[in-house]
Amino acid sequence: MEMFEYSFMQRAFVAGIIIAILASISGTFVVLRRYSMISETLAHSALVGVAVGLVAGFNPLWMAVAVAILSAWLIEYLRSEFALYSDAVLAILLSGSLAIAVIIVSLGGAFNNSLFSYLFGSILSVSYEDVVTIAIFGSIALAALLLFYKELYFIAYDEEVAKTSGIRVKLLNFLLVSVVAIIIALSIRVVGSLLIGALMVIPTVSALQYRVGFLKTTLISLGFAILGVSAGMTLSFYFSLPSGATIVLCVLFIFIVSLVANRK
Repeated sequence: MEMFEYSFMQRAFVAGIIIAILASISGTFVVLRRYSMISETLAHSALVGVAVGLVAGFNPLWMAVAVAILSAWLIEYLRSEFALYSDAVLAILLSGSLAIAVIIVSLGGAFNNSLFSYLFGSILSVSYEDVVTIAIFGSIALAALLLFYKELYFIAYDEEVAKTSGIRVKLLNFLLVSVVAIIIALSIRVVGSLLIGALMVIPTVSALQYRVGFLKTTLISLGFAILGVSAGMTLSFYFSLPSGATIVLCVLFIFIVSLVANRK
């Protein structure tokens, strides 16, 4: 318990547990819809917001949330209105966002340790203001998921049948991608924009190996995510490792164990 004597570790654990809860629950809907790459795309889009914030002197976290939400709406609009393939839309936005972020940062001369922490995550960089922001927006995102979880599951199971059943599929799709965008933008402080997709996808895929119902899968995924974040930040503290990379390796280890345990 020595690490909890430090205030930065207390802040990091609070933020990390909130992120684990949000990422695992939203990740269940994302994976079931075979939409896993949206997390990577929105993470790179959020990096544009970080770059703008660092160069212009705004709060990078707030800018990341704003840009990620706008990107999520653009993805859903292009997918639904122009009948484009989802993977094609994601690939275009992913590469375009990363290119824009690199150019902005290069022109502004903002390649520094602060940007590095947003790329790969850093428990030292989590401030009290970040924790408050994560708690507020995280609560709103979680409330939206829990309020419409039945409809979102129905859409994930069969979107066409959901439409004929009278569910407002388009509106709920925009809601889901907005929630995912918020969660990803909030997560880049702890996990990093290049690694957050793994935290959203791997715990859910690990839980799916146990072949239980939707609710149990979500709860198992939640447990795996919390375990992975807690173990990752502990190892990061004691061995001076990047928090994001360590967390991802921990959830990856959990996935390998789940895969081997359920190989039959």
